[in-house]
Amino acid sequence: MDFLFDPNIWIAFAMLTALEIVLGIDNIIFISILVGRLPPELRDKARRLGLGFAMVSRLALLFTLSWIMGLTADLFSVVGMGISGRDLVLLFGGLFLLYKASHEIFVEVEAREQDVAPETDPVALKAAGTKLFWAIIGQIAIIDIVFSLDSVITAVGMVDQLGVMVAAVVVSVGVMLIAAKPIGEFVDSHPSVKVLALAFLVMVGMALTAEAFDQEVPKGYIYAAMAFSLAVEALNIRARAKRKALASQLADGA
Repeated sequence: MDFLFDPNIWIAFAMLTALEIVLGIDNIIFISILVGRLPPELRDKARRLGLGFAMVSRLALLFTLSWIMGLTADLFSVVGMGISGRDLVLLFGGLFLLYKASHEIFVEVEAREQDVAPETDPVALKAAGTKLFWAIIGQIAIIDIVFSLDSVITAVGMVDQLGVMVAAVVVSVGVMLIAAKPIGEFVDSHPSVKVLALAFLVMVGMALTAEAFDQEVPKGYIYAAMAFSLAVEALNIRARAKRKALASQLADGA
């Protein structure tokens, strides 16, 4: 129990937890956007399952550290460039994220109004909702594995103690679980923010794809660009709210 009184352990835990939360931002956004397509009564369940799978996949990878380290070894070469298992995971994950984010942008911008007859049969509605629910959980599981691999490799490079890594993962996923619902509701209620979030996921997908070819793109640049865009959009939202309130006051006065 002496390790509990070691300040180095607590510093490492705090740093790793903060890093895991930052690295989990893209995961929260991805889950929030997909969950927003579900009926309201299924969204909380989908968030819990998605983030629960994220924690399980991170913990499973932590307990197979020797295998994780083996993923960094080259499997084959392409035009003189070594390709490892990690590179393949990042490549396919990045391409999947690029496809999914681009598709969601199209749906949000171009196909929001579709001439599709609404389904009225309760049994058919329930079956369609269940099918969509598990399809979304499957997509979340795929991207969770990609984000978990990147997160765990980062954790291994920072901390030597497995217990510290496990505790940091559990705490960070707990924070993500608390933050996921308000973030999801905010993104879902502001279409322009949703498009910005999807654009952020496109950048993350490009960064993952580039990283698969050993072209490191510092995520700080991506986060800084996204923070600036969100700050501008926050001002736009505030301006729209003021205009709406002013228009309402003028209408009441008339």
